[in-house]
Amino acid sequence: MIRHTSVAVAPGTCYGQSDVPLAATFRQEAAATLSALIPYGSFDAVYSSPLSRARRLAAYCGYPEPFTDDRLMEMNMGQWEMRRYDEIDDPALKDWYEDYLHIPTRGGESFPQLCARVAAFLDELREQPYRRVAVFAHGGVLVAAGIYAGLFTEEDSFSHQVPYGGIQRIVI
Repeated sequence: MIRHTSVAVAPGTCYGQSDVPLAATFRQEAAATLSALIPYGSFDAVYSSPLSRARRLAAYCGYPEPFTDDRLMEMNMGQWEMRRYDEIDDPALKDWYEDYLHIPTRGGESFPQLCARVAAFLDELREQPYRRVAVFAHGGVLVAAGIYAGLFTEEDSFSHQVPYGGIQRIVI
């Protein structure tokens, strides 16, 4: 599981499933990711979120045409997409802050919904004949995959956030 590199979005912006540009540091970050992938060897299959920030890293790493799957997209932040958190005037935001592991975003999805779609993808992947797969995706997707693989619990999940361009190895 490989997280996309840094994005060119103002800090504190809720960008979720919006297709945002990558930071000017893309080449340096992508080169570090590619170097970190070398010890893993070749892959039987490569998947990616359809969002350009994941596909662009996949292409840089030598996989210009990965299988794309919408279930690998970041959490849908609904009406809050592309808004700065400190500028969102919505009473539901306070409730979400207090229980973001369970409450959905306004017009978007909840963390359990994200986990369910990632689990459905991984369940389906388990049925494939592949032994080694690379998946280029997003921070929330990697957290959900880590929970699925038993690396950590839901309650402790966000303390295990993979850095931009980072890799998380799971066995399913």
